Amino acid sequence: MNRKIILFALAAFTASLAGQPAMAVGDNTSTPPKKTKTTTQCKNGHVWNAKRNRCVEAKRSDLGDDILFDAARELAYAGQYENAIKVLGAMKEQQSARVLNYLGYANRKAGRMELGMQYYKRALQADENYLLARSYMGQALVEQGRIEEAKVQLIEIRDRGGENSWAYQALLQSLGGLRGY
Repeated sequence: MNRKIILFALAAFTASLAGQPAMAVGDNTSTPPKKTKTTTQCKNGHVWNAKRNRCVEAKRSDLGDDILFDAARELAYAGQYENAIKVLGAMKEQQSARVLNYLGYANRKAGRMELGMQYYKRALQADENYLLARSYMGQALVEQGRIEEAKVQLIEIRDRGGENSWAYQALLQSLGGLRGY
């Protein structure tokens, strides 16, 4: 596909979404995660523990994986990639697609592209239908100039029923020259 076709497809897809809420990365909301005390007060792999009313070390906390995942996602959105990686490392579910995917995202954004790609591949080995990993991998491929490989991921997302998802839209935008997450 040439650039004009991609831009036309992007415009058509965006028009088809008019009136539908956009989906943020990793959830079903229209906005990135709200900043909490995890990103505004905690440092060095610590997360906010509301019960204790203070920052706690993620590894030594009794916080569950869902709370730690939400904190890691918030940190990644805030550009605190090293802290996100530390918090993800504290989770019990180390081999889940969602953890591997965000390890890929945080490493890629921190400048470790190859390591990020390895995590995306592992996320897809854990769950080949994890569309967000396909989208992030595709965006990384676009960043590397590997457009045809990125298109393969876009088609995989579509073929797995994700054509109306944030994952598809974000990768399509990335292929159209717009900045993806």
